[in-house]
Amino acid sequence: WGQSDMPFYFMQVAPHYRQPAEIREAQLKTWRESGLKNVGMAVVVDAADSTDIHPRNKRVAGERLAAWALAKQYGKNVAYSGPVYKKMKIDGSRVLLSFDYTEGGLKTFDGGDVKGFFISGEDERFYPAQAVVENGKIKVWSDKVKEPETVRYGWQPFTRANLVNGAGLPASTFRAE
Repeated sequence: WGQSDMPFYFMQVAPHYRQPAEIREAQLKTWRESGLKNVGMAVVVDAADSTDIHPRNKRVAGERLAAWALAKQYGKNVAYSGPVYKKMKIDGSRVLLSFDYTEGGLKTFDGGDVKGFFISGEDERFYPAQAVVENGKIKVWSDKVKEPETVRYGWQPFTRANLVNGAGLPASTFRAE
């Protein structure tokens, strides 16, 4: 259409029992590594249905894509992305994860414990991990992993991972190594 900077916003594929997490990760990397200012990705991990790859609640998907346009094209001061993994720091047997897009802090969408984290050591065996919000970061650990090396979040075909920012926008599937 002759617009070199035409906005392109897309919906990350919803968690589904037949979709590996690597697909969501590839979409996240595409967005983050594109280097283009008018490309963005909305996440619907919290509105997914394990048996239907197309979330039934189209309003959630539409509102999240609209938030990108409102913020980027119309200059409105609105949150448009959920937390996006930034970096990892190993602190003994615990891992501290930092995020971008944490408008209003980190929390869970259901007010419960943080769910969806797995952790492994050198043996690359992943165990469900405990996770808490601490000083604007996520602290992750498992009693089964004394020297952690890798953390995964939402790393199942279908996940009930529940991390969001203060605006209620969900975090994407990711792995930190």
